[in-house]
Amino acid sequence: MSTQTASKPDPNRNVVLAMLLVVYIFNFVDRQILSILAAPIQADLDLSDGEMGLLGGLSFALLYSTMAVPLAALADRTSRSWVIAVSLAAWSGFTALCGLAQNFWHIFLARLGVGIGEAGGVAPSYALIGDYFPSSQRATALSIYSLGIPIGSGLGVLMGGYIAATVDWRAAFFAVGLAGVIIVPIFKLLVRDKAKPKVAADNPAPLPETQSLKETAGILARKKSFWFLSFGAAMSSMLGYGIAFWLPSLLIRSFGFDLVQASQFFGAVLLIGGVVGVMAGGLLADRLGGRDRAYYAWLPGLAFFLGAPLFAAGITSSDWKLAFILFLLPQALAYIWLGPVLSAVQHLVVPAARSTASALFLLINNLIGLGGGIYALGALSDFLTPIYAEEALRYSMLYALGLYGIAALLMTFAGPALRKDWVAE
Repeated sequence: MSTQTASKPDPNRNVVLAMLLVVYIFNFVDRQILSILAAPIQADLDLSDGEMGLLGGLSFALLYSTMAVPLAALADRTSRSWVIAVSLAAWSGFTALCGLAQNFWHIFLARLGVGIGEAGGVAPSYALIGDYFPSSQRATALSIYSLGIPIGSGLGVLMGGYIAATVDWRAAFFAVGLAGVIIVPIFKLLVRDKAKPKVAADNPAPLPETQSLKETAGILARKKSFWFLSFGAAMSSMLGYGIAFWLPSLLIRSFGFDLVQASQFFGAVLLIGGVVGVMAGGLLADRLGGRDRAYYAWLPGLAFFLGAPLFAAGITSSDWKLAFILFLLPQALAYIWLGPVLSAVQHLVVPAARSTASALFLLINNLIGLGGGIYALGALSDFLTPIYAEEALRYSMLYALGLYGIAALLMTFAGPALRKDWVAE
């Protein structure tokens, strides 16, 4: 495929992007719903903050992170759309099974199943977007796809809180799980794989049509930018996932909210702040990155640097109205990294290896960020309870803000490395 042919917009690309967004929304509805249901689940199943942190983080992230790599390699070598469709059916079914849990181990195993299913959804979706959209529009397209995070998280919190308050927490799992299953045939009807380009934009030599997991891992291992981006994102995700999971519980314990009030507060913060941040990140990255590829890392680094003190102000606020404004701003900054970093990872390898490269990035980001962050904040809250009592969760969040400083530093180092490691296409 020539560069000229590759530059012509595919007439179906917006439909594909829309369907991938819908699936990603379900991904985060199913993932985030546990946070708003934490209080009634803990009361019903008699779980500690540490155990709840395991359910929200490690039980999900353990197989979600590790299984993503072989599933992405399978998607690169077979069909990306089929892997996504089967994964959607799997994680939706296991989400519904969470509603049948009678103890910690029942829901732990069901969350493992959700993690296995969702492992096959994200990396192949990144790769499909990379196939359908040119380099100059890729960060914006990936940002539109990443709207699934704040929209799905917000809807999960709002719907979960409402259903749990009017029926019970089990019905919330049943409702969102079965809704995902219904979407599967619609997705497969509308989304098709796209032929991979034969040559790169800056090199007439033929591109490989397939690339093994070992080859892709070897290429990324030699690129400093991959490590800086991966660990920088992981540090930010430890804080981001931790706050996203535990903030509803903080609102209930420290602000006196009931379940519905907490879901409305946090759902609005996620939807408004998240949507603004995600789109701003993609648009700014495509604009600034065209001048200097280092901005794909520097822009997220600046957002982390600015976000930490704003999160601290929101966490320590005693007025919920002021806290709402204070949480909106850092929530937007927390999402800016998605479009720029995900686009940059796509450009570290040839098109045939995009799913695998994305999965290797997600392995580091999610195993550390998702697996460690939620549990760490919950365990730290348990540790601080003898000192701070009901305010222990608030101080646990404050102590974790230093992770944003580490993330900002790593993104600063990633910028110059990207200039050298970039693969044009």
